[in-house]
Amino acid sequence: MSTLYATAHYWLVEHPSISQYEWIPNQSPGSTPLFLFATVATYLSLTLLLSLRPLPSPPPFLRLITAFHSLLLCLLSLLMAVACTLSALHQSPTPTWPICFPANHTPPRGPTFFWAHVFYLSKIAELLDTLLILLSGARGRRRLTLLHVYHHAAVVAVCRAWVSERQSLFPVALVTNAAVHVLMYAYYLLCAIGIRPRWKRVVTDLQILQFVFSFAVSGWMLRIHFGGGPGCEGIRVWCVNAVFNASLLALFADFHVNNYAKRKRLAEDGDNKKIS
Repeated sequence: MSTLYATAHYWLVEHPSISQYEWIPNQSPGSTPLFLFATVATYLSLTLLLSLRPLPSPPPFLRLITAFHSLLLCLLSLLMAVACTLSALHQSPTPTWPICFPANHTPPRGPTFFWAHVFYLSKIAELLDTLLILLSGARGRRRLTLLHVYHHAAVVAVCRAWVSERQSLFPVALVTNAAVHVLMYAYYLLCAIGIRPRWKRVVTDLQILQFVFSFAVSGWMLRIHFGGGPGCEGIRVWCVNAVFNASLLALFADFHVNNYAKRKRLAEDGDNKKIS
């Protein structure tokens, strides 16, 4: 077990390309504002175009592509969750470092920021989710919601800011989000191969729980920030991120009510009618 841990720690944390990583504006992959704007604009334009025009029947190999895409992101999410945890523990000079980066003393370098960069690029790969949904035909279009498009488009910019602005608290957010995505993409993978698990609601519940957890930990971060000392790095970007998380929490809660609570009430009403 110790040999396995040492091997994983080397390849995920201590490897020179990871341990010596540094975010360099306008030089690191995907770091330019133009790249970010072009990515989000292309995503929104294609989504609008494909949702308005008629599409042919889904190709027979679409399920295979969806399964591969889901498997890839499931494994990548697991890798990022483990790697960022090991990196934050390795790089932390104090126990509270993953919660609050000391202001003006935290350059965007090292293994934790490397995995934040990978996480940012993974959110661009997740944009393919929308294309796969639209290509699945009329049923897919009905599944496409404002929550889905808004979340996918905005999260790319949010995750880029984690690295570029050295936002405090991102290691915790990255690990929790990646962990939830392991389960979410496992669900999508099973659906793509013809198995429909009965725990879809669990995925939504965990997504809501991660936002509630982020607000709880944010209270700890703010206590450190205003408790004296240099304060926490990236606090302005954190404020924007907090508003984004609050909007997602509201949308996920509304989705939960519309898709589960109302369905449960209708089922209960149907049972009552049968009894009467």
